[in-house]
Amino acid sequence: MTDKTPAARIPLTVLGTGAMGTALVRAWLAAGHPVTVWNRTTARTGALAAEGAAVAASAAEAVAASRLVIVCLLDDASVGAALDGAGLTGRDLVNLTTGTPAEGRARAGWARERGARFLDGGIMAVPPMIGSPESGGYVFYSGSAELFEEHRDTLAVPAGTRYVGQDAGYAALHDVALLSAMSGMFAGIMHAFALIGPEDIAPRDFAPLLVSWLGAMTGSARPAADRIESGDYAKDVVSNLAMQVAGNATLLRTAAEQGVSPELLTPYTALLERWLAEGHGTEDTTGAVELLNLRRTAASTRSDHVMDKTC
Repeated sequence: MTDKTPAARIPLTVLGTGAMGTALVRAWLAAGHPVTVWNRTTARTGALAAEGAAVAASAAEAVAASRLVIVCLLDDASVGAALDGAGLTGRDLVNLTTGTPAEGRARAGWARERGARFLDGGIMAVPPMIGSPESGGYVFYSGSAELFEEHRDTLAVPAGTRYVGQDAGYAALHDVALLSAMSGMFAGIMHAFALIGPEDIAPRDFAPLLVSWLGAMTGSARPAADRIESGDYAKDVVSNLAMQVAGNATLLRTAAEQGVSPELLTPYTALLERWLAEGHGTEDTTGAVELLNLRRTAASTRSDHVMDKTC
């Protein structure tokens, strides 16, 4: 039985000592874990060596030093390059390198072929949040459930853990989905500040209003999720699609009046206009998600084509 008490400080290896990798190593060192590190640019390991980390001369040597191997490199290609030639049989490989779901799944298969268990991870934190429980940072993990359960306590040292399934692509999918939502929010914030830019309105005075408003609006994600799961976009509609499209016209006119480019708004407004044109005016705007799912749209097109040929 694996010892999961706080006293069980298992040794581990970290490949990659950039800003994030260094933060991870420092958290594990502070918790008493023996850590071996490797970085392609050896000079970047100097500070960690002074703090107690063992520095390996090669990635293969670093992998050989510990059963649990954490990888935090630039991209998936760099992961493959670093591990090329390393002995992975019997190793537990945890890849915290940012990637796509397809890359996570492919890397899981690649690891299994080499005799390793595999977890992919998506870090929902920036380096200053690592090792600070009150920061709220966490890491999505997907892949081997057995690996996750065995090393759960160790993985929880730098940041919280959220296991999202045995499909190795799910950690990256959760990561990128949240980051995509954040990107859209950043676009809205940028547009809002651009609108007030020409006026005698101090951005610092406007910012608290923006924070409060966006915070209140995030609650809409829950009813949106309910509608998507049920497929009923007409349920409990507060402001229907037709009203939203009409209101969006005012947003675009205001941008023109203020001399602000509408380029951050027009993709979304155009999507809603397309959904309205298909006859969904009395529904909630959430239904427009159907237009974004290209695989579903393609399948529907193929199905319609088959029906046309058989009728």
